[in-house]
Amino acid sequence: MSLPSSASGAPGAALAPEQLALEHELAALFVQALNLEVKADDIDPEAPLFGDGLGLDSIDVLEVALEVSQRYGFQLRSDDENNQQIFRNLRSLALHVAKQRTR
Repeated sequence: MSLPSSASGAPGAALAPEQLALEHELAALFVQALNLEVKADDIDPEAPLFGDGLGLDSIDVLEVALEVSQRYGFQLRSDDENNQQIFRNLRSLALHVAKQRTR
């Protein structure tokens, strides 16, 4: 049985309600922007966004980055050296959005 992770990744620590709400909001954004055939509630926040997880490709990430930029008021840049970590999974993206958002 796996324990929930905190925003810092510590096993067993509860996530803040704001973090959970942002994860759900971003999951809904993924579904809407990419016309995914899954429900936002069915997206595991710790599953990889690429490959065996959600199965996104680089074009999908560009679309999501544009939507995030417009909705949250900051730029996700293609040349950011942290992109692999930022887009590792929904939870890591939500943490980045929470730190960077202006809206």
